Amino acid sequence: MPMDPQVEALRRQRRTDRRPPLYEMSLPEARLADLADIRAGAGTPEPVARVLDREIPGPGGPLTIRIYRPSGAGPFPVLAYFYGGGWTLGNLDTSDAICRALTNGVGCVTVSVGYRLAPEHRYPAAVHDCHAAVRWIAAHAAELEADAGRIAVGGDSAGGNLAAAVTLLARDDGGPSIAAQLLVYPNTDYRSDTASMRQNDDDAFFNRRSVDWYWAHYLADPADGNDPLVSPLRAQDLSGLPAALVITAEYDPLRDQGEQYADRLRDSGVPVELTRYPGMVHGFFAMGGVVDAGARAVRQAVDWLAGRLHGTPGHRGP
Repeated sequence: MPMDPQVEALRRQRRTDRRPPLYEMSLPEARLADLADIRAGAGTPEPVARVLDREIPGPGGPLTIRIYRPSGAGPFPVLAYFYGGGWTLGNLDTSDAICRALTNGVGCVTVSVGYRLAPEHRYPAAVHDCHAAVRWIAAHAAELEADAGRIAVGGDSAGGNLAAAVTLLARDDGGPSIAAQLLVYPNTDYRSDTASMRQNDDDAFFNRRSVDWYWAHYLADPADGNDPLVSPLRAQDLSGLPAALVITAEYDPLRDQGEQYADRLRDSGVPVELTRYPGMVHGFFAMGGVVDAGARAVRQAVDWLAGRLHGTPGHRGP
């Protein structure tokens, strides 16, 4: 399909502004610009019943988490959410609007995890931070008014990569039990050389050079890219993992590897719902204030998670 008209309008505006891509900025500049873009595209964040920032123990020191609580009486299911940003950009504000919408829509406690960023803290710091946070959630479910038997993980882009890695760690390293995984245009293969990777090189949006820039910050050694906790698509065994919703975008270099991962999960006996959003670019899930399909994708995630965590019917695509 042609690029969605709303996305094309963003593209024209970015050309007019002549702002350099994030990968041509200094790291501090890129971090500020990325957050500004996300806030501009997210729309007005929804109010939730309660929001609390706190610190929990992490493998490299204290981790900051943000807890979103819905209205009503618990115990609620709980979603651990990992923001995107190529393991290099992002903070708890990056996914704030998404977490609020998921909290209200699903009726779950959402815990956003402030994992350590590269290049200050390269792989495997972020993976182990996220796994430690999910273990903390399970151990403190009563304190969170949550149900430890209904834990989901999710994230977009690098956050989707981390969510997938956490499910592998939880399966192979003593839990906790995870009921569902939400993977929004996830990185799944460091060595990916697919049609979508080669074709998407528009410097107005996330492109294959962006991918290389983020990987260069995240990995201290390219050989680490073969590790399944970096490249879940390279895991030998994907059986026994939680049911997954995988969302991809047509004009995204990560499209094919996300869809390949969905296929591998399905072939391994994991229930999978896969949706490609036509005309969309990487990042659209966080653009619900300016791109209608972004809001639709969040509603799909809400309905799917509600189906997995509450047993209500799930939504079926855009």
